[in-house]
Amino acid sequence: MLSAALSLVGAAGFSAAAHSQDRVLKVSLQTELQVLDPIITTINATRVFAYLVFDQLVAIDSEGHYKPQMLAGWDVSPDRLTYTFHLRDGLKFSDGAPVTSEDCVASIERWAKREGFGAQLMDAADRFRVVDPKTFELKLKRPFAFVIEALGKPGHQIPVMMPARLARLDANTAVPEIVGSGPFLFLKDEWRPGAKAVFARNPNYVPRSEPPDGLAGGKVVNFDRIELLSIPDQSTRVAALQKGEVDLLEVVPYDHIDLLRKDAKVTIGKQPAIAQNMIAINLNHAQPPFDNPLIRRALQVAVEQTDVMAGLGLPSDMYRACYSIYMCGNDGSSDTGTEYSRDVGPKAAQKLLKEAGYKGEPVVFLHAGTSAILNPVGSVVADQLKKAGFNVDLRTSDFATVASRRLKKTPVADGGWSVSPLVMAGIDLVNPLAQQMVSLNCMENNPGWYCDPAMNELLKAYAQASTPAESKKYRDGIQGIFHKNVNYVLAGQFAVPPAYRSDLKGMIPFSFPVFWNVRRE
Repeated sequence: MLSAALSLVGAAGFSAAAHSQDRVLKVSLQTELQVLDPIITTINATRVFAYLVFDQLVAIDSEGHYKPQMLAGWDVSPDRLTYTFHLRDGLKFSDGAPVTSEDCVASIERWAKREGFGAQLMDAADRFRVVDPKTFELKLKRPFAFVIEALGKPGHQIPVMMPARLARLDANTAVPEIVGSGPFLFLKDEWRPGAKAVFARNPNYVPRSEPPDGLAGGKVVNFDRIELLSIPDQSTRVAALQKGEVDLLEVVPYDHIDLLRKDAKVTIGKQPAIAQNMIAINLNHAQPPFDNPLIRRALQVAVEQTDVMAGLGLPSDMYRACYSIYMCGNDGSSDTGTEYSRDVGPKAAQKLLKEAGYKGEPVVFLHAGTSAILNPVGSVVADQLKKAGFNVDLRTSDFATVASRRLKKTPVADGGWSVSPLVMAGIDLVNPLAQQMVSLNCMENNPGWYCDPAMNELLKAYAQASTPAESKKYRDGIQGIFHKNVNYVLAGQFAVPPAYRSDLKGMIPFSFPVFWNVRRE
């Protein structure tokens, strides 16, 4: 089986004869890299790409704390209305040009046009002002409690810094070239979409002096070359790891965990609590049948989380039922709006679906058959919907096709869609201003196009909260509206451990793979 798979990737396969194998790190992600602009898409492969080739002003560590990254630091005025940012020395783009304040301001403004957290920040802002090449200033119209968290947002979509000449282009179109200031260079000439993406050490990158921690600290590169390889078949991925033909799997297929735990040459990675994931079912609010909130609620009740998690083959210590949009097991978790979870499953949904007036409209279900997680999840959820009485039209394809089709707002008869399961990284969910399930409320670039005007008022109030009690009140209110409007449907919280060759040391545990600090011994 493995030999057949290697022949399929051909020239884009595992051989790197021109490079010392000790200096090449080969990685298989759970989804293929197709989009190269991290503010255009929320695909996880693009996030991994972004942290290879770009950098951020602020970075989050493994415990959720925000630290200066491209910044040397910042000052805040006593009235909390003026932030002054200072770039650190030695910052250069991959083309050799210095990173300037002008580049940073243009990059922030481009990001804010596409992302809910950024939009909230800009709504509170009066203006950004360039003070000098290494200093810029943000003036606020009103206090905004999460300026630093916005600039350090770790995903979906990511505020990366790029040259102003690129950042000033249309924010709705991917930039035509990749010029970043991160630890690696993207070798576009070697890119084979759906097969292989290659990165080389960036000679212009100057890491911070602090130890690495999550996305923060010193990003010291110990490999000359990173290769992201597409291997659609899960068993083939595992066999390639065991034979040393790849070094790291982003996600271990769960039915192979016991096998790999017995292999001394393979290590199953551990994840901090913040790195657990959530399955969320994206619904298309713009088209029938889910333009009807009563039908959305029937689907909400149809999904039984325990069965979804069981479909992944998870060990019992690696998942839990969770109905909080902020993840369960942390201080920010909430029970508001979760009363419906006391009676869920297809049988409970049948009555609601009948009361909603469902007339058998087709439910186009986008099923990512090449994803280790989304493939079994999609099969279970689709079966639950069928048993509840939905007319499910299952469309199985690779994840890149799913991600592309999910952007279409057209009716299902014209290539649109109804349902699409997604994996949400827990690190993206703890702050409602940062997570796509609520922060993109009423925004046109929001696949699913959920919209409740009351949500925007609560988000704005939360951004100005001055006490923990106030923050909790607004967080709970936001979750209540989320469940009432059924922005998404939650389908379970779970761990997604990576697996890697045991000769790799210095791996940084996080919710997605990063490739600094790691070395081969």
